[in-house]
This record gives sequence, structure tokens and C-alpha cells, in this order.
Amino acid sequence: MGNIHRYGDRRMPVPGVLGLVAAAISAVFAVTAGCWTQAVAAGVAVALLVVWLLIYLRVSAPINHQLTAAIGQSDPAINTREMQHNWDRVITIRAVLQGLAVTALCTALLT
Repeated sequence: MGNIHRYGDRRMPVPGVLGLVAAAISAVFAVTAGCWTQAVAAGVAVALLVVWLLIYLRVSAPINHQLTAAIGQSDPAINTREMQHNWDRVITIRAVLQGLAVTALCTALLT
């Protein structure tokens, strides 16, 4: 699992940052244009993505770092099954938050 997490940790920050920045820019543009429904929807998306990021940084990232550090060790001194269980515990929450953020951004586009 360490290799999978290492792969994701190396490649996923760029789309994650771009998505958060794009949502924030959408909210700013909507406020500037006086489109309050769109501004609120985009603002909700930004808030959801920030919560997603906090959960990732507090729960998933430390586990990812420990799992990737164990790669190549003949006898890693970590309980990988427990760590993966803890990582899996928040993945549904993170997926729902991202789905809701996309829904909020679609609402901003369609209203």
C-alpha cells in the first residue's frame, strides 16, 4: 500500500490545489459580478474543499507518510493493516465532501 500512497501523494497535490484555487476564484468573480446565488454556491464549494483538505492533512497524510517510509524495509515496525483501516475510515467522508463541492460548483454554473 505504501507504493500506492506514494504515487498519489506525488501526483494529486497539483489537481487538488488547482481545484481549490479555481473554486475560490469562481466565488470571487461571482461576488464581484453581484451574482449572489453563484457566490454562495462557489463559497460552499470552497468551504467543503477546505474541510476535505483539513481531514486529509490531519488523518490521511500522516498515514501516507508512514506507509511510504516503510517501503523497502525488510521488517517495517508499523501495523500497516491498522493504518490502512484508519485511512479507509475517512475516505468515504472525503469522497462525499468532494462530490458535494462539485455539486455546489455545478449549481453555481447552472444558476
